[in-house]
Amino acid sequence: MHAGRRFALAALLAVAGCAGLEDKPPAKPPVGKPAIVQPLQRAAWNELPGWQDDDPSLAWEALLRSCDAIGSRIDWREVCAAARALANPDREGTRKFFETHFKPYRVVDKDGYDAGLVTGYYEPLLRGSLTPDYRFRYAVYGVPEDLLVIDLADLYPELAGKRLRGRVEGRRVVPYYDRSEIEGGYGALAGRELVWVDDPVELFFLQIQGSGRVVLEGGGVLRLGYADQNGHPYRSIGRRLVDQGDLPLERASMEGIKAWARKNPGKLRELLDHNASYVFFRELPADSPGPIGALGVPLTPRRSLAVDRSVVPLGAPVFIATTFPLTDQPLNRLMLAQDTGGAIRGAVRADFFWGFGEDAAREAGRMKQPLRMWVLLPRDYALPASSR
Repeated sequence: MHAGRRFALAALLAVAGCAGLEDKPPAKPPVGKPAIVQPLQRAAWNELPGWQDDDPSLAWEALLRSCDAIGSRIDWREVCAAARALANPDREGTRKFFETHFKPYRVVDKDGYDAGLVTGYYEPLLRGSLTPDYRFRYAVYGVPEDLLVIDLADLYPELAGKRLRGRVEGRRVVPYYDRSEIEGGYGALAGRELVWVDDPVELFFLQIQGSGRVVLEGGGVLRLGYADQNGHPYRSIGRRLVDQGDLPLERASMEGIKAWARKNPGKLRELLDHNASYVFFRELPADSPGPIGALGVPLTPRRSLAVDRSVVPLGAPVFIATTFPLTDQPLNRLMLAQDTGGAIRGAVRADFFWGFGEDAAREAGRMKQPLRMWVLLPRDYALPASSR
């Protein structure tokens, strides 16, 4: 939740492989005969496991929020107009709407596999102050004035969506300051502090989530949303602890990392600096119905999804087939692709937004489940011929 770009909580781990899916994935193309596999494969409604069991009306508000962002686009204009004209449809009315106006597409990876991974994220709560002191001394920064963002599509259209971040040093563009430089007393961001918090680990996980709330000393709550990032690639501190033998893989969760940090305060700085990536925030309206995702609309708990936007169009409905965290209980649900994440890369990869509060934090921290997914697109949506 990243607003805009949130880094996925469970991407703290480099998870190898997923098991437990009902169907075997299709065979790989024969060696020596490379094939171009389109990530969106035409499917039928009866291929979506649990489609008849879910209540799609619970995703209706999220759909209307997507339409607020993409409803003027030619591919979405008609279906969004029809959605806005349908007032509070019930469960079966909503299902009929989707079956009438959309076509489902199975999502597969470059080898034709439809097995992937879903993790979870949430909106955390921190303690903070608008003025620093001995307790509140860890700054949450807004976007630096010297952060340079270059849209590479201006020079190379084939790199649409790719941006270069850095700063000017003399006559050269150099990488922007990394985490160790920003938090190590260089003073590069002096004056850009939005709030000070009392825990560097909670601040780190705020950046992983991409948005959150800060209860202020003296009263009031400050809502924060993702604004930008320093351009350095994300590196998992959970994987770092596993590789060093400090944590077993099964304990390298958010809570496991926090417990390790409490026991090893002298090693914490080195661990956090392993992830050079750094997120900058902006203040959100206090009455916002939810954190703002990459689509620019408030996220809906348990119905908003972060995806790889190079595969799944932002704003699109997505049906997921997975299980609840640490269980075999099916979690087959209609979601809306309304966010992205620095660790959400690949076709069959998603991050499930659980919402705000302790329950959401617990479920998000435990979620690392096998995934299959289908994208629902308007019937006249323009797709490459081989994907239709």
